[in-house]
Amino acid sequence: MHRILFVCTGNTCRSPMAEAFMRKLAQQRGIPVEVRSAGVAAVDGMSVSHHAEAVLKDHQIYDRLTSSSLTRDTIAWADLVLTLTGSHKKHVLSRFPMAAGKVYTLKEYVENDTRVLSDLEELDSLHASLEIRRALGEEVDSAEYERLIEIQQRIPGFDIVDPFGGSRDDYEVAAADIRAALDKLLDKLEAYRPRES
Repeated sequence: MHRILFVCTGNTCRSPMAEAFMRKLAQQRGIPVEVRSAGVAAVDGMSVSHHAEAVLKDHQIYDRLTSSSLTRDTIAWADLVLTLTGSHKKHVLSRFPMAAGKVYTLKEYVENDTRVLSDLEELDSLHASLEIRRALGEEVDSAEYERLIEIQQRIPGFDIVDPFGGSRDDYEVAAADIRAALDKLLDKLEAYRPRES
């Protein structure tokens, strides 16, 4: 069984929608998962936003979700940590470096273009190299830095826009973006599921 954690900022909009949609869609496909969500700046026990709750109800999802702050225990629980933006991913990795290797943005994780995947792998390696150099007080290699910028400019956007404070339509757009990514995620999980003989 896969244990998946979705992470956004306040855990009242995007990540709880991802959690609830994932639980329902996985159940419909018969894919065993445990799902949670958390926020990098969440206050524990807050209600999901009114618009997020309404969008979920439109999809016959009536889960009672409340916000949770991101903790070391939650990170340790998860097999896979999927953030809703690149800045969330960076935040998670800076606070919980031991999670490297299981933290991705949702849209990055479901990407299947081999050129983009190759760029992402090189980008992660360059980021790690630059951070190590900075930590050791070494000079940053200008060629590495230029290569990092070059790759960043051609990689597609992997962020799901924050609807917080926006209209119901803004929440519908975010939910549609999340659902499209979750369908690809479930396809990926299904492809790796052991077949019964």
